[in-house]
Amino acid sequence: ALADLAVIERRLEKTRKSGRAGDKEAQTELVLLERVVQELNAGRGAREAGENEESIKFLRTLGLLTAKPILYAANVNEDDLARSGGTWIEKLKSAIQTHHEEAEIVPFSAKFEAELGELAGEERKEYLASAGVAEPGLDRLIHAGYRLLGLQTFFTVGENEVRAWTMHRNDTAYDAAGEIHSDFQRGFIRAETVGYVEFLKAGSYKAAREQGLIRSEGRDYVVKDGDILLFRFNV
Repeated sequence: ALADLAVIERRLEKTRKSGRAGDKEAQTELVLLERVVQELNAGRGAREAGENEESIKFLRTLGLLTAKPILYAANVNEDDLARSGGTWIEKLKSAIQTHHEEAEIVPFSAKFEAELGELAGEERKEYLASAGVAEPGLDRLIHAGYRLLGLQTFFTVGENEVRAWTMHRNDTAYDAAGEIHSDFQRGFIRAETVGYVEFLKAGSYKAAREQGLIRSEGRDYVVKDGDILLFRFNV
């Protein structure tokens, strides 16, 4: 909170000058910043000053720690893990709602994870099933982090290599091309696309093409999580 106050005070000084000069946007910003100061001084987070998504997005551009989404990794016993939490998890959920946090909770058991790390293959799958969870704690943490940050993964597949790339949800094939190389984006023609599930069923990119599963998508195609893309471009 102290770090955020320092940032806000510097911003306030600049905004007050613009506001006095008649800048209406600065005057609106000033009201929001002063509200942030009140929340921080009360021991709460900057996010609570945001009345709508637009104001929250603006606060995030300032790099405020207390405006960022939060990921809680909650160490619980194995019984609570099977129930996706217990009494303390419920209290944490209540606190998140009270403070209007954008947050996710990932329950895990350090003891269980240590024992899981000693297993492989079917034994590992059976041990996960016995605890009532589908994935190890680290995998669930990664998924939760991606959700909070609005990220997703797409793949490129070659004869000798498969690569995973990170991009923002709701971005287009044109944006995805830029994640790989600016030339891909500059000379974008189309993206040959197949979903991850369809790709697995087919067994290979060649088989997916033979089965008619490959789609030709333009630059405005909204990429889905797990899509496999082959970019055609010309520069």
